[in-house]
Amino acid sequence: MTKEDLYQHIAGILHESFEVETARITPEARLREDLDIDSIDAVELIVLLKPLLGGNLKPDVFKSVRTVSDVVDALHGMLQTITDAPAGV
Repeated sequence: MTKEDLYQHIAGILHESFEVETARITPEARLREDLDIDSIDAVELIVLLKPLLGGNLKPDVFKSVRTVSDVVDALHGMLQTITDAPAGV
């Protein structure tokens, strides 16, 4: 999955699940300050993203996430780790 695919998926979740106006969702948008995603919403966002990683989501990675682009980068990194892992790991 490309970063653009991830961005589109995340933007869709933010719009559908958190009712964020599409025009407000940009890669640079800060989750808390610009999109009003509080800590409880952030946990829900992580839960909604978990299926993308087959349940292998690492919540600690999201501690430093501040923008939509940060979420994309974190997910992309986790997906790369999964696809680069040897079979059976």
